[in-house]
Amino acid sequence: MKEPTDEKLIFKNLNIHIPPSPYPRVVIIGGGFGGIQIAKKLVNYKLQLVLLDRHNYHTFQPLLYQVATAGLEPDSIAGPLRKLMENKKNFFFRMSRVTRINPDRNSISTVIGELTFDYLIIANGAQTNFFGNKNIERNAFPLKQIPQALDLRSHILQNFEQAVLTEDEEELGALLTIVIVGGGPTGVEVAGALSELKRHVLPRDYHELDFNKMEIYLVEGVDRVLAGMSAKSGINALKYLNQFGVKVYLNTMVKDYLEDTVILDNGQKIRSRTLIWAAGVKGNLIGGIQEEKIKRGRILVDGYHRVVGYDRIFAIGDIAIMPTGENPEGHPMLAPIAMQQGDNLVRNLLVQAGIKKGSLKAFDYRNKGVMATVGRNKAVVDLPGGVHFAGRAAWFIWMFVHLISIIGFRNKIVIVSNWIWNYFTYDRGTRLIIRLFIPGNKSDKNPIKK
Repeated sequence: MKEPTDEKLIFKNLNIHIPPSPYPRVVIIGGGFGGIQIAKKLVNYKLQLVLLDRHNYHTFQPLLYQVATAGLEPDSIAGPLRKLMENKKNFFFRMSRVTRINPDRNSISTVIGELTFDYLIIANGAQTNFFGNKNIERNAFPLKQIPQALDLRSHILQNFEQAVLTEDEEELGALLTIVIVGGGPTGVEVAGALSELKRHVLPRDYHELDFNKMEIYLVEGVDRVLAGMSAKSGINALKYLNQFGVKVYLNTMVKDYLEDTVILDNGQKIRSRTLIWAAGVKGNLIGGIQEEKIKRGRILVDGYHRVVGYDRIFAIGDIAIMPTGENPEGHPMLAPIAMQQGDNLVRNLLVQAGIKKGSLKAFDYRNKGVMATVGRNKAVVDLPGGVHFAGRAAWFIWMFVHLISIIGFRNKIVIVSNWIWNYFTYDRGTRLIIRLFIPGNKSDKNPIKK
Protein backbone atom coordinates (compact mmCIF):
# COMPACT_ATOMS: atom_id res chain seq x y z
CA MET A 1 0.00 0.00 0.00
CA LYS A 2 1.37 3.38 -1.00
CA GLU A 3 2.14 5.73 1.90
CA PRO A 4 0.33 9.12 1.86
CA THR A 5 2.61 12.04 1.02
CA ASP A 6 0.26 14.90 1.92
CA GLU A 7 1.14 16.26 5.38
CA LYS A 8 -2.55 16.73 6.20
CA LEU A 9 -3.13 13.00 5.64
CA ILE A 10 0.00 11.89 7.47
CA PHE A 11 -0.85 13.91 10.60
CA LYS A 12 -4.64 13.62 10.34
CA ASN A 13 -5.17 11.84 13.67
CA LEU A 14 -2.40 13.55 15.62
CA ASN A 15 -2.51 16.46 18.05
CA ILE A 16 0.22 18.74 19.33
CA HIS A 17 -0.91 17.90 22.89
CA ILE A 18 0.87 20.35 25.18
CA PRO A 19 -0.57 20.23 28.73
CA PRO A 20 -1.85 23.40 30.43
CA SER A 21 0.56 25.17 32.78
CA PRO A 22 0.28 27.85 35.47
CA TYR A 23 3.38 29.46 34.02
CA PRO A 24 3.74 31.60 30.88
CA ARG A 25 4.22 29.54 27.74
CA VAL A 26 7.23 30.40 25.58
CA VAL A 27 7.16 28.83 22.13
CA ILE A 28 10.45 28.64 20.21
CA ILE A 29 10.41 27.89 16.50
CA GLY A 30 13.73 26.40 15.42
CA GLY A 31 16.38 24.26 17.13
CA GLY A 32 19.37 26.06 15.64
CA PHE A 33 22.11 27.95 17.47
CA GLY A 34 19.83 30.75 18.68
CA GLY A 35 16.88 28.54 19.58
CA ILE A 36 18.80 26.10 21.75
CA GLN A 37 20.76 28.92 23.37
CA ILE A 38 17.46 30.41 24.54
CA ALA A 39 15.93 27.09 25.57
CA LYS A 40 18.92 26.03 27.69
CA LYS A 41 18.73 29.26 29.68
CA LEU A 42 14.97 29.72 30.01
CA VAL A 43 14.36 26.13 31.10
CA ASN A 44 15.65 27.02 34.58
CA TYR A 45 12.84 29.53 35.20
CA LYS A 46 9.13 29.22 35.94
CA LEU A 47 8.11 29.06 32.33
CA GLN A 48 6.68 26.39 30.08
CA LEU A 49 8.98 25.94 27.08
CA VAL A 50 7.84 24.42 23.80
CA LEU A 51 10.45 23.93 21.07
CA LEU A 52 9.36 23.05 17.54
CA ASP A 53 11.59 21.94 14.70
CA ARG A 54 11.09 19.86 11.56
CA HIS A 55 14.05 17.71 12.63
CA ASN A 56 14.58 16.09 16.02
CA TYR A 57 18.21 17.18 16.15
CA HIS A 58 20.39 20.26 16.17
CA THR A 59 22.86 20.53 13.28
CA PHE A 60 26.27 22.12 13.62
CA GLN A 61 26.11 23.66 10.16
CA PRO A 62 29.71 24.96 9.95
CA LEU A 63 30.89 21.35 9.55
CA LEU A 64 28.25 20.19 7.08
CA TYR A 65 30.79 20.43 4.29
CA GLN A 66 32.90 17.76 6.03
CA VAL A 67 29.94 15.37 5.98
CA ALA A 68 29.47 16.13 2.28
CA THR A 69 33.15 15.44 1.54
CA ALA A 70 33.42 12.19 3.54
CA GLY A 71 35.35 13.65 6.47
CA LEU A 72 32.73 13.13 9.17
CA GLU A 73 29.60 11.09 9.73
CA PRO A 74 26.39 13.07 10.28
CA ASP A 75 25.84 11.97 13.88
CA SER A 76 29.11 13.65 14.87
CA ILE A 77 27.76 17.12 14.00
CA ALA A 78 24.21 16.59 15.25
CA GLY A 79 22.63 16.22 18.66
CA PRO A 80 19.10 15.10 19.62
CA LEU A 81 17.07 18.09 20.75
CA ARG A 82 15.29 16.09 23.45
CA LYS A 83 18.60 15.03 24.98
CA LEU A 84 19.55 18.68 25.54
CA MET A 85 16.73 18.99 28.05
CA GLU A 86 16.55 15.56 29.65
CA ASN A 87 14.39 15.39 32.79
CA LYS A 88 13.24 19.01 32.44
CA LYS A 89 9.52 18.73 33.19
CA ASN A 90 8.73 22.23 31.91
CA PHE A 91 10.25 21.53 28.47
CA PHE A 92 8.36 20.02 25.55
CA PHE A 93 9.67 19.24 22.07
CA ARG A 94 7.46 18.65 19.08
CA MET A 95 8.83 17.56 15.70
CA SER A 96 6.65 19.49 13.30
CA ARG A 97 6.57 22.18 10.65
CA VAL A 98 5.03 25.53 11.55
CA THR A 99 2.75 26.67 8.73
CA ARG A 100 1.48 30.02 10.00
CA ILE A 101 1.77 32.56 12.80
CA ASN A 102 -1.53 34.01 14.02
CA PRO A 103 -0.67 37.24 15.90
CA ASP A 104 -4.35 38.18 16.31
CA ARG A 105 -4.97 35.19 18.58
CA ASN A 106 -1.46 34.57 19.94
CA SER A 107 -1.10 31.18 18.32
CA ILE A 108 0.81 29.26 15.70
CA SER A 109 -0.55 26.73 13.23
CA THR A 110 1.42 23.54 12.61
CA VAL A 111 0.81 20.36 10.64
CA ILE A 112 -0.13 18.66 13.93
CA GLY A 113 -2.45 21.37 15.27
CA GLU A 114 -2.62 24.87 16.67
CA LEU A 115 -0.78 26.05 19.77
CA THR A 116 -1.27 29.23 21.77
CA PHE A 117 1.61 31.16 23.31
CA ASP A 118 2.33 33.91 25.79
CA TYR A 119 5.63 34.65 24.09
CA LEU A 120 6.78 33.49 20.67
CA ILE A 121 10.41 33.37 19.51
CA ILE A 122 11.05 32.84 15.80
CA ALA A 123 14.51 31.36 15.32
CA ASN A 124 14.07 29.06 12.34
CA GLY A 125 17.07 30.36 10.42
CA ALA A 126 17.60 30.60 6.69
CA GLN A 127 17.15 28.55 3.57
CA THR A 128 19.06 28.39 0.30
CA ASN A 129 18.38 31.27 -2.08
CA PHE A 130 18.33 30.21 -5.74
CA PHE A 131 17.30 33.70 -6.85
CA GLY A 132 14.32 32.41 -8.77
CA ASN A 133 16.22 30.09 -11.13
CA LYS A 134 14.11 26.93 -11.27
CA ASN A 135 16.64 24.87 -13.24
CA ILE A 136 19.33 25.51 -10.64
CA GLU A 137 16.90 24.89 -7.78
CA ARG A 138 15.87 21.59 -9.35
CA ASN A 139 19.31 20.26 -10.24
CA ALA A 140 21.95 21.91 -8.05
CA PHE A 141 23.04 20.64 -4.64
CA PRO A 142 22.48 23.01 -1.69
CA LEU A 143 24.28 22.49 1.60
CA LYS A 144 22.10 23.61 4.51
CA GLN A 145 20.90 20.32 6.02
CA ILE A 146 22.34 16.90 6.87
CA PRO A 147 20.21 15.04 4.28
CA GLN A 148 21.54 17.43 1.63
CA ALA A 149 25.14 16.81 2.73
CA LEU A 150 24.65 13.03 2.59
CA ASP A 151 22.97 13.32 -0.79
CA LEU A 152 25.89 15.31 -2.17
CA ARG A 153 28.42 12.83 -0.78
CA SER A 154 26.61 9.91 -2.38
CA HIS A 155 26.25 11.76 -5.67
CA ILE A 156 29.96 12.60 -5.92
CA LEU A 157 30.96 9.00 -5.19
CA GLN A 158 28.39 7.70 -7.66
CA ASN A 159 29.94 9.88 -10.32
CA PHE A 160 33.31 8.22 -9.78
CA GLU A 161 31.73 4.77 -9.86
CA GLN A 162 30.23 5.68 -13.22
CA ALA A 163 33.45 7.30 -14.41
CA VAL A 164 35.35 3.99 -14.24
CA LEU A 165 32.70 2.45 -16.51
CA THR A 166 32.44 5.08 -19.25
CA GLU A 167 34.47 5.23 -22.45
CA ASP A 168 32.93 8.52 -23.59
CA GLU A 169 35.51 11.27 -22.97
CA GLU A 170 32.90 14.05 -22.88
CA GLU A 171 30.81 12.17 -20.34
CA LEU A 172 33.94 11.36 -18.34
CA GLY A 173 34.81 15.05 -18.15
CA ALA A 174 31.32 15.92 -16.91
CA LEU A 175 31.48 13.22 -14.23
CA LEU A 176 34.89 14.41 -12.99
CA THR A 177 34.08 18.14 -13.01
CA ILE A 178 32.58 19.88 -9.99
CA VAL A 179 31.38 23.48 -10.03
CA ILE A 180 30.83 25.35 -6.76
CA VAL A 181 28.90 28.61 -6.84
CA GLY A 182 29.58 31.11 -4.06
CA GLY A 183 32.92 32.26 -2.68
CA GLY A 184 31.84 32.65 0.94
CA PRO A 185 33.06 30.36 3.74
CA THR A 186 30.92 27.40 2.62
CA GLY A 187 32.06 27.57 -1.00
CA VAL A 188 35.72 28.05 -0.09
CA GLU A 189 35.68 25.22 2.46
CA VAL A 190 33.93 22.80 0.07
CA ALA A 191 36.40 23.63 -2.70
CA GLY A 192 39.36 23.06 -0.40
CA ALA A 193 37.99 19.77 0.95
CA LEU A 194 37.26 18.45 -2.55
CA SER A 195 40.75 19.35 -3.70
CA GLU A 196 42.18 17.31 -0.81
CA LEU A 197 40.01 14.37 -1.84
CA LYS A 198 41.32 14.74 -5.38
CA ARG A 199 44.96 14.80 -4.32
CA HIS A 200 45.10 12.33 -1.44
CA VAL A 201 42.09 10.01 -1.26
CA LEU A 202 40.25 9.35 -4.52
CA PRO A 203 43.33 8.33 -6.59
CA ARG A 204 43.87 5.39 -4.22
CA ASP A 205 40.25 4.26 -4.62
CA TYR A 206 39.96 4.85 -8.36
CA HIS A 207 43.44 4.09 -9.69
CA GLU A 208 41.98 3.50 -13.16
CA LEU A 209 41.14 7.18 -13.52
CA ASP A 210 43.41 10.02 -14.58
CA PHE A 211 42.83 12.67 -11.91
CA ASN A 212 44.48 15.32 -14.03
CA LYS A 213 41.12 15.34 -15.78
CA MET A 214 39.25 16.18 -12.56
CA GLU A 215 38.43 19.89 -12.42
CA ILE A 216 37.10 21.90 -9.46
CA TYR A 217 35.68 25.33 -10.25
CA LEU A 218 34.68 28.03 -7.77
CA VAL A 219 32.48 30.77 -9.24
CA GLU A 220 31.99 34.05 -7.34
CA GLY A 221 29.96 37.06 -8.47
CA VAL A 222 32.15 39.75 -6.88
CA ASP A 223 35.85 40.55 -7.25
CA ARG A 224 37.10 38.46 -4.30
CA VAL A 225 36.41 35.40 -2.19
CA LEU A 226 35.34 35.64 1.47
CA ALA A 227 33.73 39.04 0.88
CA GLY A 228 32.47 39.07 4.48
CA MET A 229 36.02 38.98 5.83
CA SER A 230 38.99 41.29 5.47
CA ALA A 231 40.66 41.89 2.10
CA LYS A 232 43.83 40.28 3.45
CA SER A 233 41.98 37.10 4.36
CA GLY A 234 40.36 37.05 0.93
CA ILE A 235 43.76 37.33 -0.76
CA ASN A 236 45.23 34.53 1.36
CA ALA A 237 42.23 32.26 0.76
CA LEU A 238 42.49 32.81 -2.99
CA LYS A 239 46.20 32.00 -2.85
CA TYR A 240 45.50 28.73 -1.03
CA LEU A 241 42.76 27.77 -3.50
CA ASN A 242 45.14 28.36 -6.39
CA GLN A 243 47.77 26.22 -4.67
CA PHE A 244 45.18 23.44 -4.35
CA GLY A 245 44.41 23.59 -8.07
CA VAL A 246 40.93 25.08 -7.78
CA LYS A 247 39.98 27.22 -10.78
CA VAL A 248 38.48 30.40 -9.32
CA TYR A 249 36.29 32.66 -11.47
CA LEU A 250 35.68 36.09 -9.93
CA ASN A 251 33.19 38.72 -11.14
CA THR A 252 31.29 35.87 -12.76
CA MET A 253 27.69 34.76 -12.35
CA VAL A 254 25.97 31.47 -13.16
CA LYS A 255 23.06 32.14 -15.49
CA ASP A 256 21.63 28.64 -15.78
CA TYR A 257 22.22 24.92 -15.46
CA LEU A 258 20.83 22.91 -18.36
CA GLU A 259 21.53 19.33 -19.43
CA ASP A 260 24.56 19.00 -17.18
CA THR A 261 25.98 22.27 -18.50
CA VAL A 262 26.76 25.26 -16.28
CA ILE A 263 26.19 28.45 -18.25
CA LEU A 264 28.15 31.50 -17.08
CA ASP A 265 27.26 35.13 -17.76
CA ASN A 266 30.50 35.57 -19.73
CA GLY A 267 29.27 33.05 -22.29
CA GLN A 268 31.45 30.18 -21.07
CA LYS A 269 29.90 26.74 -20.65
CA ILE A 270 31.22 24.07 -18.30
CA ARG A 271 30.08 20.47 -18.62
CA SER A 272 29.52 19.12 -15.13
CA ARG A 273 27.28 16.56 -13.48
CA THR A 274 27.72 18.33 -10.13
CA LEU A 275 26.75 21.93 -9.35
CA ILE A 276 27.05 22.84 -5.66
CA TRP A 277 25.08 25.95 -4.75
CA ALA A 278 26.52 28.05 -1.92
CA ALA A 279 25.69 31.43 -3.43
CA GLY A 280 23.28 32.82 -0.89
CA VAL A 281 20.57 32.31 1.69
CA LYS A 282 17.31 33.97 2.59
CA GLY A 283 15.08 33.97 5.64
CA ASN A 284 12.99 30.85 6.15
CA LEU A 285 9.78 32.89 6.33
CA ILE A 286 6.54 31.60 7.83
CA GLY A 287 3.16 32.93 6.76
CA GLY A 288 1.24 35.32 8.98
CA ILE A 289 3.75 38.14 9.40
CA GLN A 290 2.58 41.22 7.50
CA GLU A 291 4.47 42.14 4.34
CA GLU A 292 5.52 45.54 5.68
CA LYS A 293 7.33 43.78 8.51
CA ILE A 294 9.54 41.90 6.01
CA LYS A 295 12.73 43.48 4.70
CA ARG A 296 15.19 41.81 2.33
CA GLY A 297 13.51 38.46 2.97
CA ARG A 298 13.91 38.68 6.77
CA ILE A 299 11.63 39.72 9.62
CA LEU A 300 12.13 43.30 10.77
CA VAL A 301 12.82 43.60 14.51
CA ASP A 302 13.64 46.44 16.87
CA GLY A 303 16.74 46.68 19.05
CA TYR A 304 15.11 44.42 21.66
CA HIS A 305 14.40 41.61 19.14
CA ARG A 306 10.67 42.31 19.06
CA VAL A 307 9.02 41.91 15.68
CA VAL A 308 7.99 45.45 14.76
CA GLY A 309 4.45 46.08 15.93
CA TYR A 310 4.26 43.15 18.36
CA ASP A 311 5.20 43.04 22.05
CA ARG A 312 5.18 39.27 22.52
CA ILE A 313 6.62 38.02 19.23
CA PHE A 314 10.40 38.01 18.83
CA ALA A 315 12.81 36.96 16.09
CA ILE A 316 16.55 36.32 16.24
CA GLY A 317 19.34 34.97 14.08
CA ASP A 318 19.25 34.56 10.32
CA ILE A 319 15.48 35.06 10.10
CA ALA A 320 15.65 38.51 11.73
CA ILE A 321 16.94 41.81 10.41
CA MET A 322 17.82 44.52 12.92
CA PRO A 323 18.97 47.67 11.10
CA THR A 324 21.45 49.74 13.10
CA GLY A 325 23.80 52.62 12.40
CA GLU A 326 26.73 50.23 11.95
CA ASN A 327 24.66 47.61 10.13
CA PRO A 328 21.91 49.38 8.15
CA GLU A 329 21.19 46.14 6.27
CA GLY A 330 21.17 44.05 9.43
CA HIS A 331 23.81 41.86 11.03
CA PRO A 332 25.62 39.11 9.09
CA MET A 333 23.92 35.73 9.13
CA LEU A 334 26.38 34.01 11.48
CA ALA A 335 25.96 31.56 14.36
CA PRO A 336 27.76 33.74 16.97
CA ILE A 337 25.32 36.58 16.27
CA ALA A 338 22.32 34.29 16.73
CA MET A 339 23.73 33.06 20.04
CA GLN A 340 24.46 36.55 21.33
CA GLN A 341 20.98 37.66 20.31
CA GLY A 342 19.60 34.65 22.15
CA ASP A 343 21.42 35.65 25.33
CA ASN A 344 20.14 39.21 25.12
CA LEU A 345 16.59 38.11 24.38
CA VAL A 346 16.58 35.79 27.41
CA ARG A 347 17.43 38.73 29.65
CA ASN A 348 14.80 40.98 28.08
CA LEU A 349 12.08 38.34 28.13
CA LEU A 350 12.63 37.62 31.82
CA VAL A 351 12.34 41.34 32.54
CA GLN A 352 9.25 41.70 30.36
CA ALA A 353 7.62 38.68 32.02
CA GLY A 354 8.27 40.14 35.47
CA ILE A 355 10.54 37.27 36.49
CA LYS A 356 13.57 39.53 36.82
CA LYS A 357 13.86 43.20 37.67
CA GLY A 358 15.54 45.74 35.47
CA SER A 359 15.04 47.44 32.15
CA LEU A 360 15.19 46.11 28.61
CA LYS A 361 18.62 46.10 27.03
CA ALA A 362 19.19 46.89 23.36
CA PHE A 363 21.30 44.37 21.45
CA ASP A 364 24.95 45.26 20.94
CA TYR A 365 26.92 42.74 18.88
CA ARG A 366 30.40 41.95 20.17
CA ASN A 367 32.54 40.77 17.27
CA LYS A 368 34.90 38.11 18.60
CA GLY A 369 36.36 37.26 15.21
CA VAL A 370 35.60 35.49 11.95
CA MET A 371 37.44 32.57 10.39
CA ALA A 372 37.40 30.14 7.49
CA THR A 373 39.47 27.14 6.48
CA VAL A 374 40.62 26.13 3.02
CA GLY A 375 42.33 22.88 3.90
CA ARG A 376 45.14 21.21 5.80
CA ASN A 377 47.28 23.89 7.49
CA LYS A 378 45.49 26.56 5.47
CA ALA A 379 42.98 28.88 7.17
CA VAL A 380 42.36 32.58 7.68
CA VAL A 381 41.31 34.43 10.84
CA ASP A 382 40.12 38.01 11.39
CA LEU A 383 40.15 39.26 14.97
CA PRO A 384 38.84 42.56 16.40
CA GLY A 385 41.24 45.46 16.14
CA GLY A 386 42.30 44.72 12.59
CA VAL A 387 44.32 41.62 13.48
CA HIS A 388 44.58 39.13 10.60
CA PHE A 389 46.64 35.98 10.23
CA ALA A 390 46.67 32.87 8.11
CA GLY A 391 48.28 29.48 7.67
CA ARG A 392 48.92 26.67 10.15
CA ALA A 393 48.25 28.74 13.30
CA ALA A 394 44.94 29.97 11.90
CA TRP A 395 44.03 26.38 10.98
CA PHE A 396 44.62 25.11 14.52
CA ILE A 397 42.60 28.00 15.95
CA TRP A 398 39.79 27.22 13.50
CA MET A 399 39.76 23.57 14.64
CA PHE A 400 39.86 24.48 18.34
CA VAL A 401 36.99 27.00 18.11
CA HIS A 402 34.80 24.59 16.16
CA LEU A 403 35.58 21.70 18.47
CA ILE A 404 34.62 23.53 21.66
CA SER A 405 31.45 24.80 19.97
CA ILE A 406 30.15 21.33 19.13
CA ILE A 407 27.32 20.16 21.38
CA GLY A 408 27.95 16.92 23.27
CA PHE A 409 31.09 15.34 24.70
CA ARG A 410 30.73 12.25 22.50
CA ASN A 411 30.60 14.41 19.38
CA LYS A 412 33.78 16.21 20.39
CA ILE A 413 35.61 12.89 20.85
CA VAL A 414 34.38 11.51 17.54
CA ILE A 415 35.32 14.65 15.62
CA VAL A 416 38.79 15.04 17.10
CA SER A 417 39.46 11.32 16.50
CA ASN A 418 38.44 11.68 12.85
CA TRP A 419 40.55 14.80 12.42
CA ILE A 420 43.63 13.14 13.90
CA TRP A 421 43.13 10.05 11.73
CA ASN A 422 42.62 12.17 8.61
CA TYR A 423 45.66 14.30 9.36
CA PHE A 424 48.13 11.44 9.74
CA THR A 425 46.70 9.04 7.16
CA TYR A 426 45.36 11.44 4.50
CA ASP A 427 42.23 9.29 4.59
CA ARG A 428 38.47 9.91 4.68
CA GLY A 429 36.79 6.94 6.29
CA THR A 430 33.17 7.65 5.39
CA ARG A 431 33.21 7.17 1.62
CA LEU A 432 29.79 5.52 1.55
CA ILE A 433 27.04 5.70 -1.04
CA ILE A 434 23.85 5.52 0.99
CA ARG A 435 21.16 5.92 -1.63
CA LEU A 436 19.85 3.66 -4.38
CA PHE A 437 22.39 3.61 -7.20
CA ILE A 438 22.16 1.95 -10.59
CA PRO A 439 25.27 2.64 -12.72
CA GLY A 440 24.44 4.55 -15.88
CA ASN A 441 21.07 5.77 -14.59
CA LYS A 442 21.04 9.58 -14.71
CA SER A 443 17.70 9.67 -12.89
CA ASP A 444 19.62 8.92 -9.69
CA LYS A 445 20.82 12.53 -9.71
CA ASN A 446 19.50 14.56 -6.78
CA PRO A 447 16.78 12.15 -5.62
CA ILE A 448 16.30 14.08 -2.41
CA LYS A 449 14.43 16.73 -4.40
CA LYS A 450 11.99 14.23 -5.91
